[in-house]
Amino acid sequence: MKAPAPDGTSLREKVSPEEWAARVDLAACYRLVARYGWEDLVFTHITMRVPGADDQFLINPYGLFFDEITASSLVKIDLQGKKLDDSPHPVNPAGFVIHSAIHAARHDARCVLHTHTVNGVAVSAQREGLLPISQHSIFVLSTLGYHDFEGPALRDDEKPRLVADLGQNSALILRNHGLLTVGQSAAEAFLTMYYLEASCAIQVRAQAGGGELIPVSKEIIDGAYTMRSTATGPTGGPGPLVWPGLLRRLDRSDPSYRN
Repeated sequence: MKAPAPDGTSLREKVSPEEWAARVDLAACYRLVARYGWEDLVFTHITMRVPGADDQFLINPYGLFFDEITASSLVKIDLQGKKLDDSPHPVNPAGFVIHSAIHAARHDARCVLHTHTVNGVAVSAQREGLLPISQHSIFVLSTLGYHDFEGPALRDDEKPRLVADLGQNSALILRNHGLLTVGQSAAEAFLTMYYLEASCAIQVRAQAGGGELIPVSKEIIDGAYTMRSTATGPTGGPGPLVWPGLLRRLDRSDPSYRN
């Protein structure tokens, strides 16, 4: 069954080709997050910088489930979370606090993806955080930061600490809260989240098994970036290698995200 269209108006002819491509990728990212079971009803966000506009971003229409989002339903906002177009859909400015902090500080963070998954929150509540116990984890640990819980992320005064804790990393564990990844594209942010989420799920299952866990050595973790480049080939990481296939999978089941 195709997701219901909240509005029949297509923006394809009303925005630049570059913005439309970004909208399609971001809508696909929302659909994939839903498909992989990472959504938390309507209470997390994925944002994308509008190509050619450093102070404009695309975000989900607040109240739509992730498997209902389309390229045209995405809302354009500024760094304060205020709508910049005549979209009929509301946005959640409070939910943009984390994203606006990172977008403002990291020009390379074109896409910011935040989740509240059960496995992610479970690991975020553990004092030692993500453990080096799986092949998946070594690809994340070399670019992972931690941010202490300060309550729901609704206050602007938390932004400097959030940015400092992320640093130049691609992934962040928000303690007692959830997971966050950034990328120069939706593909990068999604694939980093895939590895981070999988690492958390593996850790929770391994701990539940009750046996002694075998840590991966620091030397292997330190060389993880080179190993990943070798495994994925000269494509700029796993994103360009995997993303087209993920889109094909979406297209086979429900291509309405492209509307």
